[in-house]
Amino acid sequence: MNIFDNTIKKLTYKQIILYAVIGLCFAASVLFVYHNEAFYKRTIAEVAKTSVDGTKKVTDAHGNVDHLYTQRITAEITNGKEKGKRIDLTNKFSSSGAYDQAYRVGNKLFVSVDKQLNEHGDLTGSIIDVKRDKYVLVMAWIFIITLLLVGKKQGVLSIISLAVNASLMSYALDVYVHHSDMSLLWICGILVILFTVISLLLISGFNEKTYAAITATLLGIFLSLGIAYLVIASTTGLRYEEMQFLTRPYRLVFMAGLFVGSLGAVMDVAITISSSIFGLFEKNRSVPMKALRTSGMDIGKDVMGTLTNILFFVYASGSIPVIILYLKNGSSLDFTLSMNLSLEFARALAGGIGIVLTIPISVYTSIFFVKRKRNSL
Repeated sequence: MNIFDNTIKKLTYKQIILYAVIGLCFAASVLFVYHNEAFYKRTIAEVAKTSVDGTKKVTDAHGNVDHLYTQRITAEITNGKEKGKRIDLTNKFSSSGAYDQAYRVGNKLFVSVDKQLNEHGDLTGSIIDVKRDKYVLVMAWIFIITLLLVGKKQGVLSIISLAVNASLMSYALDVYVHHSDMSLLWICGILVILFTVISLLLISGFNEKTYAAITATLLGIFLSLGIAYLVIASTTGLRYEEMQFLTRPYRLVFMAGLFVGSLGAVMDVAITISSSIFGLFEKNRSVPMKALRTSGMDIGKDVMGTLTNILFFVYASGSIPVIILYLKNGSSLDFTLSMNLSLEFARALAGGIGIVLTIPISVYTSIFFVKRKRNSL
C-alpha cells in the first residue's frame, strides 16, 4: 500500500491528467463498441440459444478424418428495422475448424434476413460473419497501454506515428482501387518516403541524427528494391499463382509490397546506427572518425543477422497454415514449399539486401552529418 501511495505522490499534474484521459478513453471506447450496432448498415444478431442437431464423420481421399456438425441458433436482431425480432439460423462447423466455427451464446453475428418465416413465425436467415470489433479493441488497448508504460513520451509519439501511417496507407490504397490507371509501385514509393519522414521525425525529433537516419533509410530501401526489381524481372522462379486472381498487374503489386514490407527493418538499422554514432560523438566531441566508423560497422554486423532472421520468420509464419493444408492433402514437400514460400523467400531476401546495404550507408551518412555538426561548433 505504501508503494502505491508513493507512486501516486510522484505523479505530476500533467501525468495525472494524461492517465485520467486515457482511462476515460478506454471506458468510453469499450462502452461504445458494446453498443454500436446502430452504426452498422449490415444486420446484426446476438446469439440467444444454440443446439447441435447432427454429426457426420467424413474422410477424404488422403485419409484425413473430420467431423461435421449442424448447429441450430436462435438469435435476436439488435439493429435495423427488424430490431428486437428473433431469427433462426443454421451453422455448419467441423472439429478441424475448416468449416467456419461453433458459436456461443452472446456472440454477435452479421446476418442476412430471408423473406420467408419459419413455422413459428420467426425470421430465418444465414450467417455472413462474426462481429469482432470488441476483440480488436481489447488487443489495441493492450498494445497502447503497454507502449505507454514502457515508452512514456516516446510511446505517445509512436502511437501518433502509427495512426498517421495507417491512415496514409488506407487512403493510398483507396485511391489506387478507384483509379486503375495509377501505378501502385509509385504510390508505395511515395508512401515509403512519407512513412520514413513522419516516423523518424516524430520519434527522434528534428536533429542531425534523424536526418542521417532518414537519408540512410531512403537510400537503402530504394537501392535494395532496385536490385530486387532487376532480379525478379529477369527470373521465372517465383510462384505468382495465388496472386493471379488480381485484376491488376500482380508482379507490380508484389514489388509494391516489397517497398513497404522491407521498410521497418531498414529503418530500424538506420536509426540504430545513427543513434549510436551520434551518442558516441556527444560523449566525446574529439572522437576520431575512424573510431566512429568502426563502431558503426560493428553495431551493424551485430543487428544484421537478427533482423534478417526476423524478416524471414515474419514472412514465413503466415504461410504455416496453408503449408499444413497442402501436406495434409497429399502434396509433396517440394511442391508445397515452392507454392507457398517462394514469394516469402523473395520478400525476406529483398529485405535482407536492404538491411545489409543500409549498414554502410548509415555509417557514412551519420559520419557526414557528424562532421558537419563538428564544423559548425
